Amino acid sequence: MSNMREQLLAKTAGIRKTSAIQQDEVKRSERTQTAPGLTGALAVAQLRVQELEAAGVASQLAIAEIVPNPWQPRRVFNEAKLSELAESIREVGLMQPIVVRRTESGYQIVAGERRWRAHKMLGLDTVKAVVVECSDADMAVLAMVENISRDDLSDYEIALSVRRMEKEFPSRVRLAEALGLSKSGLYRFLSFTQLPDFVLQDLDLQPRLLGGSAAEAIVTTIRKYGEAGKDAAKEIWPLVASGKMEQGKAAAAIKALATRRASAPSSASERSIDKFFSGREQAGSITKDVNGFTVKIRAGVLSEALETQIRQIISESFHHQPK
Repeated sequence: MSNMREQLLAKTAGIRKTSAIQQDEVKRSERTQTAPGLTGALAVAQLRVQELEAAGVASQLAIAEIVPNPWQPRRVFNEAKLSELAESIREVGLMQPIVVRRTESGYQIVAGERRWRAHKMLGLDTVKAVVVECSDADMAVLAMVENISRDDLSDYEIALSVRRMEKEFPSRVRLAEALGLSKSGLYRFLSFTQLPDFVLQDLDLQPRLLGGSAAEAIVTTIRKYGEAGKDAAKEIWPLVASGKMEQGKAAAAIKALATRRASAPSSASERSIDKFFSGREQAGSITKDVNGFTVKIRAGVLSEALETQIRQIISESFHHQPK
């Protein structure tokens, strides 16, 4: 088969093609998807899950013998939603069995990890499950479809999943085809793995700190400025992580800091002076030398409101200065 989509379609012979599925038949979040190109491949994979469930026979399996899908993309599970699901299961029971495949030591979840976690939360010993035959490639795609269709994943979580899926495909071109992504869309996700370790450590804990476009821009900027870019990122990133800077402005801030340092005076006798303007009229200047950093603003262009804002910015900047 030339790609995963063709493999899935071959296994679901007799089921309608993705193009024949009406939009309201595909169950997915109403929030904007990170990559619209995923929709076609994900719809096919959803049909594959339905086929697996219909073909198997449900039975009770021990919770302890089941482990998550090794391609599970989600890093953080919403505890409040899990609690709601657990309470629903407590009241009315499990309406839809989870889907698992057999391994040498037990079972791996194909679909239904949230239901499995909810059972563990309730302290139950067994869960209703359907045992099926499923390839590694199917497992990788199905792990992503279940999460994206039920609750949007962050770009970082998708990126990690895509990286783990690579080995199941002969090339990145085939991987992009299987996911319905363009080459540029695929590389946007892959750019996450090129971020510095201090960024990745924060993303492991808070995956939504950074989107794909911002991550790609930061990686491009750091690559352009080398060590100067990485050093600048170390100072800028804490502002993004703490919410004091919008992620979309991070790359520009890293560029500005790296550029300013590259053009800084090379000796104590040198100094730099940058002028700034209000329209065509010079409003002031910024001077930096060995003795200090001086900002001069003409009194005629400085309103009381602007003065108050500048004072506040300076106060907050030093109060929250990264260590």
